Amino acid sequence: MSPLLEVSGLTRIHGQGCPRCLETTGPDHGTNRCPLCGAVVALNRVNLTLNRGEVVGVIGESGSGKSTLVRLLCFEEPPTAGRAVFHETDRVIDLFALDAARQRAFRDTRLGVVYQNPMLGLNLSISAGGNIAERLIASERVRYAFLRSRARELLERTGVPATRMDEPPKRFSGGMQQRVQIAKALATEPPLLLLDEITTGLDLSVQARILDLVLELQEQLAVSMLVVTHDLGVVRHLASRTLVMRHGAVVEAGLTDQILEDPHHPYTQELVSAAL
Repeated sequence: MSPLLEVSGLTRIHGQGCPRCLETTGPDHGTNRCPLCGAVVALNRVNLTLNRGEVVGVIGESGSGKSTLVRLLCFEEPPTAGRAVFHETDRVIDLFALDAARQRAFRDTRLGVVYQNPMLGLNLSISAGGNIAERLIASERVRYAFLRSRARELLERTGVPATRMDEPPKRFSGGMQQRVQIAKALATEPPLLLLDEITTGLDLSVQARILDLVLELQEQLAVSMLVVTHDLGVVRHLASRTLVMRHGAVVEAGLTDQILEDPHHPYTQELVSAAL
């Protein structure tokens, strides 16, 4: 498999920071707050590779840095250090070297994001179809007939009845809102999806349907996915490889089945034991 996204040394420090922040924080120290300057090391030199058509999971407790990773990759926060390169067919893009306008264009066309909270990914007051149209317009696909037909196609594909296309998502259930978010994320046929805790807060039966939908779409479209979650069941269901994070750093990485069946790091062992 060829790489689509390569991340190296990705670091994010909240606060002024000092020369020893990275040395005095992390899993070995049991904290991501620097004892010398008080800065919080949200990400500590994280490396990952995501291949084309692959699903990689990122698991860890609250504060482990997994959601910060998503925010950096979709340009919601700048990194303190590190690189992320995206491999197009004919070129390599250094994501953090892009200016703000090019980052917006990249996000609008090459990247889809699905959040735990639909309010972050949707305008709940405009129609479901309108949410998809917004993303298509941002990518300069503006013909009205195309907008309507594409929105209908995507909503139907993700299990939202076409009869509800003109309803605002605020009238939808949580599971249906997630379906609209997924439809919106897929609107421009991006090669990469970032899924951030997309089943948290949903009923178990709804969670299962959303996971089945994601897996079905991935198999049909061969889109690469980075799945961020605290739920081992989610990565077991979706991801071929998994990274385990704690206090901003990756403590274990490998094939999902191997990590869940034979975890090596004590923290991973705790996570797996707690889930049994």
